[in-house]
Amino acid sequence: MINLFSFLYLATVVLANLTFAHFMQGDDLHTLLIADGVICFLTIGFDMAIRDKLHDAWHHRGLFWKMPALILSGSVISYLINREAQEVAIASFTAFAAAGFVDFLIYHGLRERSRWQRVNGSNVVSAAVDSLAFPIMAFGLPMQWNFFAVEFATKVMGGVLWFVVIGYLIAKYTKRHAAA
Repeated sequence: MINLFSFLYLATVVLANLTFAHFMQGDDLHTLLIADGVICFLTIGFDMAIRDKLHDAWHHRGLFWKMPALILSGSVISYLINREAQEVAIASFTAFAAAGFVDFLIYHGLRERSRWQRVNGSNVVSAAVDSLAFPIMAFGLPMQWNFFAVEFATKVMGGVLWFVVIGYLIAKYTKRHAAA
């Protein structure tokens, strides 16, 4: 299951980077903002849910080197597939790394709380960090607050949705395999 989560995390990072880089090529900021919201909801929300599964699986087993290696790999693969995505790959790596570190601190700081509180508490804070870091790195200053607002809201909503969906799928898979 860990290999599947690692693959899904990596594939999601690459998909998010390449999709955003594609929409960034145009001049229409309104279209980019809408695309950004969809990308964040579907891919980054999913990424955050998978990241928490990897935190649990790798806790005390190489989490501090495995997670950064996975994040860096996603950015490098994105760049190798589309060299025009260099800005996005760098912004993505910076944002994912900062958000991942904050997520780790909050998630493990809440270890006495329920899984729901750990996952969503850490995701809210890491979504804020990611949503600040990515637009600043991708667009520079002054800050594009409309991108922050859209990214933050859609990442949090996507994270909650994917937490529920992944939890349901894992429970169903576990139940089916336990009966076999």
